[in-house]
Amino acid sequence: MSIPIAYLGVILIWTTTPLAIKWSGEGAGFLFGVTSRMVIGLVLAFLLLSIIGKRMQWHNKAKQTYLAGGIGIYGAMLFVYWGAQFIPSGWIAVVFGLSPVMTGVLAAIFLNEKLITPSRLLGMILGLVGLFLVFAEGFDLSSQATFGMIAVLMAALIQSISAVWIKKIAAALPGMTMTTGSLLVAVILFLITWFLSGASLPESINDRAAASIIYLGVIASVLGFALYFYILSNVQATKVSLITLITPVTALMLGSILNNEVISIQVWFGVLVISSGLILFQWGHKLHLAFTK
Repeated sequence: MSIPIAYLGVILIWTTTPLAIKWSGEGAGFLFGVTSRMVIGLVLAFLLLSIIGKRMQWHNKAKQTYLAGGIGIYGAMLFVYWGAQFIPSGWIAVVFGLSPVMTGVLAAIFLNEKLITPSRLLGMILGLVGLFLVFAEGFDLSSQATFGMIAVLMAALIQSISAVWIKKIAAALPGMTMTTGSLLVAVILFLITWFLSGASLPESINDRAAASIIYLGVIASVLGFALYFYILSNVQATKVSLITLITPVTALMLGSILNNEVISIQVWFGVLVISSGLILFQWGHKLHLAFTK
């Protein structure tokens, strides 16, 4: 599969995922929504692995990769599902827009990738300013919205840590194998969480929530993670996270159209500032060279 096609697939899936996450927790509860999604995804992943004739690999680097990916999926999804209860769906993608900055800092520390340049420093500052603008909107809504934003921010950080961890291991596993192993670890952790929380199965679940859970389990958990791990294995971690430059805008638009979410001018301005920061963070040195020629 070509990397551009994989990029486009991840963009489309990540655009629709925040709204589907919000819908999947309606009535049934966020823990049921995320756990059932992961179980569906794992079953389908093993089925697809069998169909395409691939086998799980169990050497040390493979097991380390499954652990890194699984912890990343578990931590990020647990926080984002909980936080999605209190904020508009599009805000999830906005907060995840800071993933390139987080990943860049972590990659500089653990992968020895270049970080500190004037343009990157300015990009980081703009990203934080944009995030503050969105957070300020949350302060005006409710204290729960603020906690929801913090939870999603933690989810983005955990995902960035996982991405850099996987790159450092460098196991060179097929995307589907990496997805299946990571989902296996994540499902085990979610089932333990379900048991320890004392949660019970919902008495009923509405059609929209059920459809969202199935979509997330089949498309987002299997295809989405497979495409994500595929491009993560073939390009730099910081470039993978640049997908989040696009999805904040598309996710906000989708939430507004399909879920009647009101997006203020302040939030749109925050998205613009974050996007400007990301552009400077990744391409600032090239823009400088272009203008100085």
